[in-house]
Amino acid sequence: MAAAAIKDMSFEDALRELEGIVEKLERGDAPLEESITIYQRGATLKAHCEGKLKDAQMKVDKIVLHGKGNTATEPFDAA
Repeated sequence: MAAAAIKDMSFEDALRELEGIVEKLERGDAPLEESITIYQRGATLKAHCEGKLKDAQMKVDKIVLHGKGNTATEPFDAA
């Protein structure tokens, strides 16, 4: 799966794949070149997950209390 495909992954899917990569690397059952390749993919997945979490935090931060405890949200534009 290419980096472009990672961009379209949900947080949960990316995290699941990243966890699988970590397990595989910890077991040490991959040859060196494959380990390097999957490590690089893991780094990309990690960055993707961090970005998704940052976007989610920014959305939460945009929640504005209105009046008597009513809440409303403002749309967040990550672009």
